[in-house]
Amino acid sequence: MERKIQGRDVSEQQIDQWVAEAEVGYDPTWLKKRMGRPARAENAAKVVPVRMTDAELQAVMARAEREHLNRSEAIRQALAQWANAS
Repeated sequence: MERKIQGRDVSEQQIDQWVAEAEVGYDPTWLKKRMGRPARAENAAKVVPVRMTDAELQAVMARAEREHLNRSEAIRQALAQWANAS
């Protein structure tokens, strides 16, 4: 049986090694440090789905590209400016 992870072959030896590690158990503090995205604050950030038209998303992406930001950073920056406007 062919086994792949992210397009790479996984050997039977590697699977046996993972099984042995799992059977011994993992330190939960070690797992917590490794999992997920880096924290943005002391508490976990909330995911807020927002619907955008193609034109709105294209405008966000164009601005993000001009300012060398990823989409999330651009949206957070825009929301912060809007929320702090008087």
